Amino acid sequence: MTEPHPAPPDTRANLRTLTHAVYALQALAFLTAITPLIGVVINYVKLDDTAGSIYQSHFRWQIRTFWWSLLWTVVGTLALFVLVGYLILFALTVWYIYRIVKGWLWLNDNRPMY
Repeated sequence: MTEPHPAPPDTRANLRTLTHAVYALQALAFLTAITPLIGVVINYVKLDDTAGSIYQSHFRWQIRTFWWSLLWTVVGTLALFVLVGYLILFALTVWYIYRIVKGWLWLNDNRPMY
């Protein structure tokens, strides 16, 4: 197995733009539920292209944000019948906004996600 090579400058610029676009798609989740799904598909399709760059950490952050938010949306929705679901969905909303804002700010500063 070979070590990943850093992406060329033009590819890095494209990955940066794509990473911004996925954060925007995640943020649009508050208006339409399909945009995060489009974003995670982009993440998976382009993940190999991000190898060895800071964008790989952002893509993984975005992927984890999608799957954990989907899980807790289902749990919170099912728990609405016992009223604790409202608390779960509220906490999920705060957490989701935090993940998008933190990721976008770190991308803006050219910092990888941890």
